[in-house]
Amino acid sequence: MRAAYYESNGAARAVLRLGDVPTPQPGAGEVRVKVMASGVNPSDVKAREGRTRKIAYPRVIPHSDGAGVIDAVGDGVSKGRVGERVWIWNAQWKRAAGTCAEYAVLPEAMAVSLPGHVSFEAAACLGIPAMTAYQAVASAEAWAGSTLLVSAGAGGVGHYVSQFAKARGAVVIATVSSEAKAELARQAGADHTIDYRREDVGARVMDLTDNAGVDAVIEMDLSANAKLYPRVLRPRGTVVVYGTGTPESQIPSQWMLVNAITLKFIYVYELTLEERAAAIGEINRMLETKRLINNVAKTFPLSDIAAAHEAVEDGQVPGNVVVTIA
Repeated sequence: MRAAYYESNGAARAVLRLGDVPTPQPGAGEVRVKVMASGVNPSDVKAREGRTRKIAYPRVIPHSDGAGVIDAVGDGVSKGRVGERVWIWNAQWKRAAGTCAEYAVLPEAMAVSLPGHVSFEAAACLGIPAMTAYQAVASAEAWAGSTLLVSAGAGGVGHYVSQFAKARGAVVIATVSSEAKAELARQAGADHTIDYRREDVGARVMDLTDNAGVDAVIEMDLSANAKLYPRVLRPRGTVVVYGTGTPESQIPSQWMLVNAITLKFIYVYELTLEERAAAIGEINRMLETKRLINNVAKTFPLSDIAAAHEAVEDGQVPGNVVVTIA
């Protein structure tokens, strides 16, 4: 089969290769998916660079997220699943082979049934971005009438956060860096947007909340934004962190202590079975009722895998980057 792979950590054009590798066969409890689209996430790029983890296998086929059609099953899996459209999560987590190939083999629970009206490109965005967003909103315990500040509201995760928060009846304030990104955030349901490059985020948040502050912050970069919390968060509020730009971060600990702030971290790769089931259930319910907007910002053919990784590294693509396989 045709696949993209790397055999050492490094820059995209230095280490990513495209070639023929053995086609995998499903074992007991596994399915084989003919991959149609593969999602490229920041964590995939960082893993290839070696920033978050060093290569642990002789050869790595990257990417955790993807979508396609089950074409073969192993022992113990219903043959009725052959031909089923599915989306995939955690394909390359603690495994050598992910979704950036013509075929992927994985435990059948990691191939989730996909409604017929959802494109494979859209479905390739669900594993990390949508699951992270759902778990962030659930961890914030958002309720009808609560107010959430979502950093990077037009980003891959932030775009989904607004949608899951609005489904609970919350008020969403999203930070963005341009009017185009503000429009994307509003399309996802954000009630208010703040351009952090032109506006005073703290002052705007207090204006929008009648000086009360928000109930929770959904944070994509703790190290960059922690200093903002005293200016935007109410006493006994919550910060839910799903990312940080540096290995260590400084936080306003004295202020957080005095104001009884709750700081929660989530890591989408290691959700519990209950958390995973809840996320999958809500994602599929919203897909089935056509209430989930999937922001596929840019697609690349498999032959342009290095360019796809570079687009994610650059950080200028307003949404999800997807590689089309078939």
